[in-house]
Amino acid sequence: MGRCILGLTADEGKRVCNLLLQRMDLLWSGLMELVMLACGKYSLVHEFFKKVQKSSIPNALIYKVLVNTFWREGKTEEAVLAVKNMERRGIVGSAALYYDLAHCLCTSGRCQEALDLIEKICKVAKKPLVVTYTDSGNIQNAVYIFNQMRNFCPPNLATCNIMLKAYLEHGLFKEANELFNKMLDDGNHISRRSDYKFRVIPDIYTFNTMLDASIAENRWDDFEYVYQKMLRHGFHFNANRHLRMVLDASRAGKGEVLEITWKHLEQEDRIPPPPLVKERFSMMLEKEDFDSALACITTNSAGESQAFCKSAWLNLFEENDQRFRKDTLMRLMHEVRVLATQSNSPNPVLQNLLISCSDYNRPRVKVLGFKQT
Repeated sequence: MGRCILGLTADEGKRVCNLLLQRMDLLWSGLMELVMLACGKYSLVHEFFKKVQKSSIPNALIYKVLVNTFWREGKTEEAVLAVKNMERRGIVGSAALYYDLAHCLCTSGRCQEALDLIEKICKVAKKPLVVTYTDSGNIQNAVYIFNQMRNFCPPNLATCNIMLKAYLEHGLFKEANELFNKMLDDGNHISRRSDYKFRVIPDIYTFNTMLDASIAENRWDDFEYVYQKMLRHGFHFNANRHLRMVLDASRAGKGEVLEITWKHLEQEDRIPPPPLVKERFSMMLEKEDFDSALACITTNSAGESQAFCKSAWLNLFEENDQRFRKDTLMRLMHEVRVLATQSNSPNPVLQNLLISCSDYNRPRVKVLGFKQT
C-alpha cells in the first residue's frame, strides 16, 4: 500500500482527518455556545450542551461556557457539579474555567471553596489568576481572599489595584493607604528583574486612584504626598487628568503642589497650561512677589493671546478679588510699566494686563435711575 507525503497510509490519513474535523466541530460548538451566552440565551446553551454530549465529548471551552451560564443564572451548585463531571471524564480544565468557577463561588459567599480552586488554577496557568473581589460587594470576603491569596501565588499589580479600589469604595481609606504604602515600599527593594516576581510597585492607575480618593475625602496632605510620589516614580503631569486637581489643591492651601508641577514642567521643557499660569500668577501676586508673578506670564504666554486677553484678565481680578490687597493692583501697574519700558518690542500680554488693571481700578460710579453702559 502506498504512502502519502506525510508518511501515513490512506487509512491512517482518513483517521487523522476525521479527528481534525471532530476537533473543529468542538471548536465551532464552543464558539456557538459563547454567542448564545453573550445573547443571554441560557436555555439554548443548556439545550446545545445536551446535544453535544450525545454526539461527542464536550471540551474545556464548552464546559467554561456552561459554568458561566450557571453563574449568571445564580445556580452555583450546578456549576460545581458541571466541573466535577468534566474532571470525571478526564478533561483538563483551563485556568479561565476554574477562575470563573471561583468567581461564581465568591458571588454566593462560598469563599473557602473558591480558595481551594487556586491550586488548580496554578497548575494550568503560566501566570496564575487570583480572585480578589466578590460581586456581592462583601468587603470582608474580599479582604479574606486577598490575604489568603499570598499562600498560593505571589501578589500582582492587578490584584492590588482592585483591592485598593475596593477599600476606597467601602470608606476604608486607612486600609487603602496602608496597601498603597506597601506598594511604594516594594519599589524600594527592587534591584533586579527577578524581584518583580515577589514585589508589586504602583502604576499610574494606582496613583490616580489614591489622588481621587484624597480629594474626595479633602485629605490635602495625603494628596500632596501621593502627587509627589507619582512624579518621583516617573509618571507625568497630565493636564486632562491632573490640572483641576492641582488647582483645587493650590486653592485649598497646598501651593507647594503647584510649585512642584511648575518645576516638573520646566524640567520637561513643557509650557504650562494657561489656567496653571494664571493660578501661579495669582499666588505670587497674593504674596506681592511681582517679579515672579510677571515672570509667569512673560515666559509662558506665547501663542495664548486669547487666554490672556483683556477680558480674561478682568475675569481673573474679579474672581480673585478677596486674595489681593487694595493697593496690590496699583503697584502691579507700576511694575508692568517698568517691565514694558525694558523691552524693545511691545508685549501684547503685558499691554492687555496693564489696560485691565487700569479698567479694574477705575472708580465705578452708579447713579440712581440710570443704567451703566
